[in-house]
Amino acid sequence: MADSETPAPPPGSPQRRDLTTGPVFATLFAFALPSLGVNILQSINGSINSIWIGHSLGEAALAAASNASQVMFLMFGTLFGFAMATTVLIGQHMGRRDIEAVRRTLGSALALFAIAGVATATLGWVFAPQLLHALATPRDAYPLALSYLRVIFLGMPFTFVMILLTSSLRGVGDSITPLWNAILNVSLDIVLNPILILGLGPIPAMGIAGSALATLIAGLVSVTVLVYRIYAKDLPIRLRGAELAWLKPHADVAKTILAIGFPMGASMIVMSGSMLVLIGLVNREGVDTTAAFGVMNQLWSYVSMPAVAVGSAVSAMAAQNIGAEKWDRLSKITWAGIGINTLMSFVLIVAITVFARPLMQLFLPADSPAIPIGIHMNSIVAWIYLMMGVSMIVTSVVRANGAVVVPFVMLVISAVVVRFSFAFGLYPTWRAEAIWWSSVASALTSMVLSFAYYFHGGWRKKRLVAGGAPVGTPVGEAV
Repeated sequence: MADSETPAPPPGSPQRRDLTTGPVFATLFAFALPSLGVNILQSINGSINSIWIGHSLGEAALAAASNASQVMFLMFGTLFGFAMATTVLIGQHMGRRDIEAVRRTLGSALALFAIAGVATATLGWVFAPQLLHALATPRDAYPLALSYLRVIFLGMPFTFVMILLTSSLRGVGDSITPLWNAILNVSLDIVLNPILILGLGPIPAMGIAGSALATLIAGLVSVTVLVYRIYAKDLPIRLRGAELAWLKPHADVAKTILAIGFPMGASMIVMSGSMLVLIGLVNREGVDTTAAFGVMNQLWSYVSMPAVAVGSAVSAMAAQNIGAEKWDRLSKITWAGIGINTLMSFVLIVAITVFARPLMQLFLPADSPAIPIGIHMNSIVAWIYLMMGVSMIVTSVVRANGAVVVPFVMLVISAVVVRFSFAFGLYPTWRAEAIWWSSVASALTSMVLSFAYYFHGGWRKKRLVAGGAPVGTPVGEAV
């Protein structure tokens, strides 16, 4: 039953955007832009931190941070799945204007994420050496990587909570508050990094541990400010009084979050693992090809940002409309998402293609033999991000109704079966060309399968949120 004491903020208020009414294209575009801003800020922050570490502490420290980042990427990829599951649940409840169910869901999820954060921090501190050995961390970088990773793990409880809160805010239609939170977090991290790495006044120089501590402090401050803002503005996800009892995990909520979150988190792991295997083939081509691939991956990361931001916005918007039983708007949401992402990605791809040489020269000497290799691979690979974006938008819509198993299977087929068969099967003959074209084959397969499931799959028949219950149990298997 909806909360009669504290109604949802009215449509158009600064607290949230009503995603179930109004022109779909304009609403989605305005909702997705702040999410894109968050992604850009986080990438810039990572680049600046790497510059400080590399220039101030040298190659070993940079290698240490890179190894620690691999651990963090896999962990956050898994966490992303559970955060998106919460976004979908909250989005559907918000579409039904059931604020009580929104808060019940948030309470259970918050307890789960807090427990997971504490467990991760504890286990991460204890097993950090084993993780770094598993990554074959270079001997010179190992002690630095251990210090960096352990401090980062200490901040996991705050990081987990912050990720959940920002995801939940998007679920209720608020993408502005997460943007302001990201600006605060990144600004603090950028300012604190040189102070704690090099030391300033009475603050001792901490080296690479200082960089990790800067991230921890920035996270703690920003999540504290985020919680304050949620309560000061009485946002829909706040809990007060008797509502605090909902912090005890509800079995149905936990079951649904885990059922949706595991396949989505596993999808990130499959994608990362697939890329790591391809890097093994790239390394066979020599240092110039490896260097070119590394630089182009930096540039392609910016091309992929619109798909991540728009996909997240599409998922929240579709979830709200499903909750509101406005199924007729889903097609408009899907095509609007595809159009917005294609336009953004196309502009970025053209820019990188036209300015490939000067962009690569930011990372490599002007006469580096890696530059023509990078230009060639970009002419093939860059365009797959248009197809990948389409797949991400389409799967974001079906996942908004709890359909996660089939998209995961489709990902395994495209990113593992098709890509590896193409790459390893043709590598003896095509050499590096087999690597680049395997990505094209994978992206094309993913797009075709996504459309096939969207138009002919049974995902519309599922009901993730039922009747007036706080959280519904999926009807049948949520595929």
